[in-house]
Amino acid sequence: MPPDSIAGALLAARRRLALISDTAALDARLLLQATANVSHEDIIAEPERRLSAEALAQFEAFMTRRLAHEPVSRILGARDFYGRSFRLTPDVLDPRPDTETLIDAALALIRPRSRLLDLGTGSGIIAVTLLAERPDTTGLATDLSPEALAIARSNAERHGVLSRLQLRQGSWFAPVSGSFDLILCNPPYIPASDIPGLAADVRDYDPLAALTGGPDGLEAYRAIARHAAAHLNPDGHVLVEIGAGQADDVSALFAAAGFRNVKRFQDLGGHDRCLSLRLG
Repeated sequence: MPPDSIAGALLAARRRLALISDTAALDARLLLQATANVSHEDIIAEPERRLSAEALAQFEAFMTRRLAHEPVSRILGARDFYGRSFRLTPDVLDPRPDTETLIDAALALIRPRSRLLDLGTGSGIIAVTLLAERPDTTGLATDLSPEALAIARSNAERHGVLSRLQLRQGSWFAPVSGSFDLILCNPPYIPASDIPGLAADVRDYDPLAALTGGPDGLEAYRAIARHAAAHLNPDGHVLVEIGAGQADDVSALFAAAGFRNVKRFQDLGGHDRCLSLRLG
């Protein structure tokens, strides 16, 4: 097949990407779709279609970046999450599919006209997704980074929920007033000593502040547990994403702050990924 055809370019790209990626075929297809402005259906229906010199040059530029372990979502500046596309920049964490576990747990708890608080919102995926799924819900999202808040604002506007979402800059509860039915957070939870051993796709491209949870990975949970009760409505819930093996330690931190009712939610891999906590 001609190397400048869709099929030829994809085959060559898959072979090169297989050296560094377990999803070489998907990576190659997504990058080609973006550079050649073709759909998945076009690829299937017209594999022999010739690509322009400009498209091939852009495809090669994207391939060079991917071969250096830059994630496809970073290259394209967007990530699909819970059926929606979210804008990404180097200022925010690249959302992982595991966080959809927290979304599922939250949707089961949201009551009509609920008010939610998303701490450390980053790209805004949690708050924006929940407000988009529940049109009578309102929320507040905080982040220490003004650059992250700008991305969250952009994503909220993209998905039509900006009128129901307040955005405030500050650390955890510092810019927060009032109480909420649901307090949510996907905090940094990786122990500092584990950062050098992370895959290059994560270590070299996600903001360090969005990854590192201090020496034991639990610093953010301590801060959240310390102040959550003061901002939680009666019968409200706190939902936090957790890392591998952290369920017991995080539960204990919240228990010390008065949260006795704990429920664990597992991700698709069968690992504890999210905790739901209530007072009393």
